[in-house]
Amino acid sequence: MMFPFRRISKVSLVLARKLLMTTPKPLPTLNEDRQSELVNNLSHWALGNGLTMYPTNFELHNTGYAPVTLFPTPFPRKQFEKALAVQEDFNELYAQVVKNQEWLGPILEDLSQFDKDFTGKLWETYKEAKTIGIVQPVSLGLFRSDYMVDTLSASSFDGVNGKIKQIEFNTVSVSFGGLSPKVAQLHRYLNENGNYHNEGKLHFEDDELPNSESTASLANGLAKAAAYYNSTESTDSSVVLVVVQDNERNVFDQRALEFDLLKRHKVRSIRLRMEDISASTDIDEKTKRVRLRATGEEVSVIYYRSAYAPSDFSNLQNWQTRLDLEVTKAIKCPSVLTQLSGCKKVQQILSTKEAIQQFLPTKNDQELSTLCDTFVKLYPLDNSELGKRAKKLAFEKPEQFVLKPQREGGGNNIYKENIVPFLQSLDEKDWQGYILMELIRPPASKNKIIREGRIYEEDIISELGVFGTLLFNEDSGKILSNEVSGWLLRSKFSSSNEGGVAAGFGCVDSVYLF
Repeated sequence: MMFPFRRISKVSLVLARKLLMTTPKPLPTLNEDRQSELVNNLSHWALGNGLTMYPTNFELHNTGYAPVTLFPTPFPRKQFEKALAVQEDFNELYAQVVKNQEWLGPILEDLSQFDKDFTGKLWETYKEAKTIGIVQPVSLGLFRSDYMVDTLSASSFDGVNGKIKQIEFNTVSVSFGGLSPKVAQLHRYLNENGNYHNEGKLHFEDDELPNSESTASLANGLAKAAAYYNSTESTDSSVVLVVVQDNERNVFDQRALEFDLLKRHKVRSIRLRMEDISASTDIDEKTKRVRLRATGEEVSVIYYRSAYAPSDFSNLQNWQTRLDLEVTKAIKCPSVLTQLSGCKKVQQILSTKEAIQQFLPTKNDQELSTLCDTFVKLYPLDNSELGKRAKKLAFEKPEQFVLKPQREGGGNNIYKENIVPFLQSLDEKDWQGYILMELIRPPASKNKIIREGRIYEEDIISELGVFGTLLFNEDSGKILSNEVSGWLLRSKFSSSNEGGVAAGFGCVDSVYLF
């Protein structure tokens, strides 16, 4: 018997494909009493477990819990796993970029002309260090690669809700590795405690709420660097020097790593501002070893939780201190050159398969394509053909782009309609100090943010950061240790462009995988 053939309409086909796309379960809807109980339990857990930050009006003895979401935020499981899977390759890529100083040097030399106050001075510091003599080729990178899910890359054909696209690769003073596990633990506690359900039931399954191991993993990276130094310099014990900013609001995030370093690895840390280092340390002229003046302890690792912005170099002495430390035996985290490799200009040049293939020649085509699949279009603003095209796009379609300088720390980017008047305010030759980046269009999620006791209810967008630790030789490119080191989720109002938590733009969050 012949069955009649039924024609499938295009509309039916589209609907069938959309069914393949997974959708997250709705977040809890709580009555007023249950939400009040949730906030109360959230506050107690956060303060009791160190999910804390100084308030915006910094007061030493007035702490509160960090800005945080009430609920974990949906994130596609496959894209989450992909972000973790590519981290070691990105670590290796930047190790090889730093090694290839013949390639990196001219880029930084050109770039230094357009950002003389910071990038230019960092580059001059590196060149002067080379002239004096860099005696420690081994560098430690505590990196973070940041992503958003791009809805424009969603595909109903294969059930993809959107693909992760890289925002930036951070090489200096990456933050929130100490608080990220606590946020995930907080949301897991609230779920298991029944606070996400009006009847006290579980709302999320156990495997939907992963935990980040970033605190332990980043501390492991510091411990490995200290152990390498101790073994190669025949030192029984040493300390990690943490270079910090004055009145640091995010001190508890930093301290979490230091506490773990001491508890599990018996490695002590000492915190000093850049301004205090010359008076608190001695550098042996012959051996270039650094010792603490007060105790005589030797410094094995210099860990920068500052030095990423011009404000960290408010006087010439701070620049001299950075130079003095760069030519010591201590392992730098990061070295000046590794820090400079994270410039946006380098990210822009590395955004093609041909560019990264020269640094990762042993990777197969599929591995290279997976890395490249995380890139959006990035353009120079120079006089090359690509640069001329970018200038045209910036003026004709500014709503599709973000303009980025070579700066870290939040609040530095120029978005959409602000691009044209900003460029018009500059001499065109200075445009080369910026890159033009295609905007990522993340999905908006329903959630609530609690900041300094106030609850804000507005759609949010989220940014996933994946941490990596890399111990490597800058001269040879030899990798001594390369690991994925946990993750971080930050969220902000969908109406906000910037997303720095410490800068006041967003909050810390955790993922609900779907």
